[in-house]
Amino acid sequence: MSEQQGLSQEGNAATAAAARAAGQSPERRYRKDRHGGINWGLTVVMVLLTLSVLLPLYYVVVTALKTPEQLTGTGLALPDPFAWGNFAEAARLTNYPRAAFNTALVTVFAVGLTLVTNSMVAYAISRNMDKPFFKALYYYFVAALFVPFPIIMLPLVKQTSALGLSNQVGLILLYVVYGLAFNIFVYVGYLKSVPRELEEAALTDGASVWTTFWRIIFPLLGPMNATVGILTCIWAWNDFLLPLVILGNPDSYTLQLVQYVFQGQFSTDYTLAFASYLMAMAPLVVVYVFAQRWVISGVMRGSSK
Repeated sequence: MSEQQGLSQEGNAATAAAARAAGQSPERRYRKDRHGGINWGLTVVMVLLTLSVLLPLYYVVVTALKTPEQLTGTGLALPDPFAWGNFAEAARLTNYPRAAFNTALVTVFAVGLTLVTNSMVAYAISRNMDKPFFKALYYYFVAALFVPFPIIMLPLVKQTSALGLSNQVGLILLYVVYGLAFNIFVYVGYLKSVPRELEEAALTDGASVWTTFWRIIFPLLGPMNATVGILTCIWAWNDFLLPLVILGNPDSYTLQLVQYVFQGQFSTDYTLAFASYLMAMAPLVVVYVFAQRWVISGVMRGSSK
């Protein structure tokens, strides 16, 4: 009996040694052998999360292709026939071309100015963190992350109106300013990993600080520029509250404000409303489909930095 126990212990020890040699713990190797390499619990959670996104999207698509008479039952049945005219009617009622142009204009300028200005501010702060003023300035910007927008909404409306910025220019500037807190936080964290020796070598060769930033530092910020640009683009395109309190001229309304006005006028016609929602979402989806190569490249560069 003792000999069998000894042999069993030796076998377990050999299995553990083999698992360690393969870079795996015995428990992890046992779980992998038992479940065939599939974590079923995580798989079920991922399936449920996927369905929580796909089912509402499916409901929006099929509703946008129905007539009001077809909105019966659960609403998940396929339309018969397909009402493609809902999209044309929704575009006419919401003046879609003008709203899409306004949104694209605000988004493009907001992203461009954010990348240029926020990166420069973050560079100045990160390279002077040993000075009390810049360190206090950094924490001042980070503290702004904890200030809810509704608290400053009313003073903001008063100030923009007094300065004559209740228009698209004011909206773009506010996106740039309100993005400073988060963007400086991520930029400064990334700039800490950029060696100072690169800047010292450039300064030794006679380059100015301005030249050093644009020729050396800014290209190295590619991964963070991709992250900040994507987040700013999504925010500016999908934002509703800031355009609502800033824009006063209906001709300058963005796509999200058009949806609000549209829903107020035709609150019972869900087929046209859902068609309008899809058209508002479509441009950003198309941009991501064509830009995903650069998005993934930026993320990979950032992870390997």
